[in-house]
Amino acid sequence: MPLYDCMLLLKPHVKEAALMDLVAKVGRHVYRKNGVLTDLKSFGTVNLGYGIKKLDGRFYQGKLMQMTLMTPPSFNKELHYLNKEDRLLRWLLVKHRDIKFGLDFLGEDDAKTELSKFGSNIYESEEEEEEDDDDEYNVDESGRKPV
Repeated sequence: MPLYDCMLLLKPHVKEAALMDLVAKVGRHVYRKNGVLTDLKSFGTVNLGYGIKKLDGRFYQGKLMQMTLMTPPSFNKELHYLNKEDRLLRWLLVKHRDIKFGLDFLGEDDAKTELSKFGSNIYESEEEEEEDDDDEYNVDESGRKPV
């Protein structure tokens, strides 16, 4: 089962009990589909870049929640009941991709070879460059430039 993030943006005046009721409702729906709710984060009240117009006014702030869940791919089509929810300003379901960064991206064997390319002394290359500076300015042994 793939991993999803469900972002919920609620109206700023929604009480904590009503917020937890909505999260529990989505959690029960995930559980009924043999899914797992793996993480729940609350970002508190956030300022929005623009006002979101609803029937009871325009909102410039909202309470942001993130639910990380593991569900079957068909779960996306079943979340449309959230569109009728009065407490919500917006909701979004994002699928996690199998993206790896850093050493995880390279793998164990590749990481060792990649890291061995870097020398242990970072000043070795600078010493070589300083020796070549004399050739760049065409300086004689006597210290005069050729004419």
